[in-house]
Amino acid sequence: MENPGHDPIYRLLLDGPPRSAREIETHVGLSRVTAGQRIKALARAGLIAEGDSLASGGGRPARTWRINPHHRNLIGIDVGEQMARVTLFSLGLDVLDEALLEIDLRADPARTLEALAACAERLATGDRASAPVAGLGIALPAPIDYRQGRVAKPSVMYGWEELDLRALLRSRLKMPVALDNDVNLMCLAEQRLHWPETRHFVFIKAGTGIGCGMITDGQLLRGAFGTSGDIGHIQHSPEPHRLCRCGKQGCIEAHAAGWALARDLQAQGNDCRDAREVMQLYVRGAPECRALVNASSRIIGTVAADLVAMLNPAALVIGGTLSGAGEAMLAGIRERVYQRCLPLATERLQIGSARGGERLGVQGAAILARAQMGAPS
Repeated sequence: MENPGHDPIYRLLLDGPPRSAREIETHVGLSRVTAGQRIKALARAGLIAEGDSLASGGGRPARTWRINPHHRNLIGIDVGEQMARVTLFSLGLDVLDEALLEIDLRADPARTLEALAACAERLATGDRASAPVAGLGIALPAPIDYRQGRVAKPSVMYGWEELDLRALLRSRLKMPVALDNDVNLMCLAEQRLHWPETRHFVFIKAGTGIGCGMITDGQLLRGAFGTSGDIGHIQHSPEPHRLCRCGKQGCIEAHAAGWALARDLQAQGNDCRDAREVMQLYVRGAPECRALVNASSRIIGTVAADLVAMLNPAALVIGGTLSGAGEAMLAGIRERVYQRCLPLATERLQIGSARGGERLGVQGAAILARAQMGAPS
């Protein structure tokens, strides 16, 4: 089977749980005979395999079919401002191999891209590669023109806007390539892997910067021009207005992001340069740091309340480095959400910390690559 990604049964199983033959017939709209023939063909090709049997009200348990997670691999890349994680996954998202690269987003973009491509190539052809790579996904800390496969202007990835990233990587690696904003992909991974029954979902990343991903009726919201979820640059009212790194004054980020907290802690005589060092001070119990993180949580809670009022999610999840403050971060967010939203929007709303760990970005990138299997290039 040359391109299984075009087969509706394969795609159904690729994106969801094991299903019985009857469920498959219903979902893809095929007759029993046609569905049975396609299932047999996919199984003979090693693309799907038998899953656990479903209990029934009587008679024999129904046999289920699932994707064969070992017949293809995926590569996910999560690009940060100073570090990139490149991970080789099975189709079932088991980690097979991984590398961490020190990078500098301010350096020559073409050289950085080549380093990422070379690392992906090494993993794809290395000893731990159990199958051919079906696709690569990349998470980038910038607004992304998803349809064009490029970094949108302006962004912190200065100079990257000039590169046709998708075309360059596809040509270099000879595999399908998909890219998106890192917070979108963290949101995608958190929802798909840890909240699969929750179809209305908001993920806020509170780290060096602040952003959010939004899923409505199971679909990731990307907007028209790549800026959806850019909540860090919504205006915050209290005086004095702080200069944001985007050039505007008074942004949420300028008051509550990791880089802004590090700036304020430096002004108080602390040796603190980034969000990770902010959290190190927080864990050590520095009172000035705890006060700033508590204030940050309430500022983030204000914009979170707006998201809840607009999108009516079933779950609001907080991730990123600053979420390491745990209940202290959640308490400030809950306070503002419950204070500013109607009870109808909050009485069943779950607010909690991300359940995924440091691989959320690469997992989301791999899920994106998997979803692109069989999509038109």
